[in-house]
Amino acid sequence: MVLEKKSALLEDLIKKCGGCAVVDGGFATQLEIHGAAINDPLWSAVSLIKNPELIKRVHMEYLEAGADIVVTSSYQATIPGFLSRGLSIEESESLLQKSVELAVEARDRFWEKVSKVSGHSYNRALVAASIGSYGAYLADGSEYSGHYGENVSLDKLKDFHRRRLQVLVEAGPDLLAFETIPNKLEAQACVELLEEEKVQIPAWICFTSVDGEKAPSGESFEECLEPLNKSNNIYAVGINCAPPQFIENLIRKFAKLTKKAIVVYPNSGEVWDGKAKQWLVCNVTVLLNMILLH
Repeated sequence: MVLEKKSALLEDLIKKCGGCAVVDGGFATQLEIHGAAINDPLWSAVSLIKNPELIKRVHMEYLEAGADIVVTSSYQATIPGFLSRGLSIEESESLLQKSVELAVEARDRFWEKVSKVSGHSYNRALVAASIGSYGAYLADGSEYSGHYGENVSLDKLKDFHRRRLQVLVEAGPDLLAFETIPNKLEAQACVELLEEEKVQIPAWICFTSVDGEKAPSGESFEECLEPLNKSNNIYAVGINCAPPQFIENLIRKFAKLTKKAIVVYPNSGEVWDGKAKQWLVCNVTVLLNMILLH
């Protein structure tokens, strides 16, 4: 019942937006614009340690720009990642909780301000807790290859995600956003984990793609979406961090493969070089980040 109510909250928001809600933009990019140094294995999550107020500022900027959904700064925030920086388990879990708290505080402060303005055009935004892929934690570019190695099993992926999921759920976001998933195995792990933990928060799972046709692992999206389509926990499926020129075709492809809502938030068209740890620039037009009813 709780899951149904929270899913209805998202569905109502999308309908209120005319069938297409706006997701916020590139978080790390905006942090860098403000001078944050994020060339770090923790990427944007390093700001949770160094400058949490800047994270809240970026959330506010996206809310002011009209975002209907804001995504937390926890994409690269993992307990093993924080432990490798010398933090304790308690400190690591506290930072995960803070990622949600900062987004909720920004959302609530912004809504309190604009709701007093007659005739405003904003919606009360929802907060989606970001859960980056196992490849994102490895920081070796494997979220763009889907090749985790023979030793990475379904159970290992569930164990990797489990405690982070528990902490983020306890922090009380409106949504869960599994991002840059590169293969069916990790998608299956996410679905099973949501069921095992009896999570009552709707989730979306976004794959990435390097060719605009299939997942980085080489598996078809028909294969990858199979376990997601059977899950009541998954409200939306889609694509993130893929070149914008792929998006229209992928939306059409997904529309034939699922009855779930579709969420897309491409990158700017750059290609990630996992060895050099940098984006290779391409000249393309950026599309709007959005989630739409299907």
